[in-house]
Amino acid sequence: METLLDYFYRVAGYEWWRVVIELFLIGLVVYWVVDFLEGTRGERLFRSVIFILIAGVLILNLVAEQLRFERLEYLYRGFLIGVLVIAVAAFQPEVRRALIRIGQPRFWASSSQQLAKTADEIITAVTELSAARTGAIIVIEKRVALGEFIETGVQVDARVTSELLKTIFHPGTALHDMAVIIRGDRVVAARVQLPLAEAGSIDGVELGSRHRAAIGITAGSDATCLVVSEETGIITFARKGKLTRDISESQLRKHLTSTMAEYVPIAEKLLAGQLGKEAGQEDKDLA
Repeated sequence: METLLDYFYRVAGYEWWRVVIELFLIGLVVYWVVDFLEGTRGERLFRSVIFILIAGVLILNLVAEQLRFERLEYLYRGFLIGVLVIAVAAFQPEVRRALIRIGQPRFWASSSQQLAKTADEIITAVTELSAARTGAIIVIEKRVALGEFIETGVQVDARVTSELLKTIFHPGTALHDMAVIIRGDRVVAARVQLPLAEAGSIDGVELGSRHRAAIGITAGSDATCLVVSEETGIITFARKGKLTRDISESQLRKHLTSTMAEYVPIAEKLLAGQLGKEAGQEDKDLA
């Protein structure tokens, strides 16, 4: 106990404003990394590495340094180098993805333009799938990460295009069954297993597995979902566990534009004077 108190007294001896700035910068970096890795397997690995490093530093300062365990200190410093090497190898996909995002011109492009293009690609795909009566279910992730569901499917990580979506849901292809999840302007996974809501009916029509899955995923998260009926070609929009059935292309565009607009930074929408208008229009359309 005395060792612990002595350690905190020594830490308290630093200038408080310097400690606050350092902790803020460290917290900012950790938050950025966790936010970037959210919903991926790398997130759990990163949390484990941070826990090991913090626990190791505390043990080293509270025990090894006080009791002069010089060999233990030497081994721990070597262990830190090993952790760094392992982390670089383990996070190779995430590091490559971050560097690619920074290097690509689209990283600096207007987010609203990118997402508007993505919405157009989804609308084109859904309307053509509806005309061909090809069943489909597309989930659009928002703030709540869907990593636990993404891991049940086949990870894709490709730009959203109408051709890609139509190819995925084409009958007979390996990925046509189950759902596709979209994050921003990327198709992150296909053939994803979604939770099913209880069997029921709407307006006397029994719900199929796709519509039950749409209710299940949107009731448990803030995601939105588009469903194309294989039997009738009807397009259904799902949000907050509720279905809006048989929507037209113009209604689909309104719903989807409003949904994709939530990815645009709030400051950008405020400058454009559209934040309140979009929120009110979305509630009115869903009503």
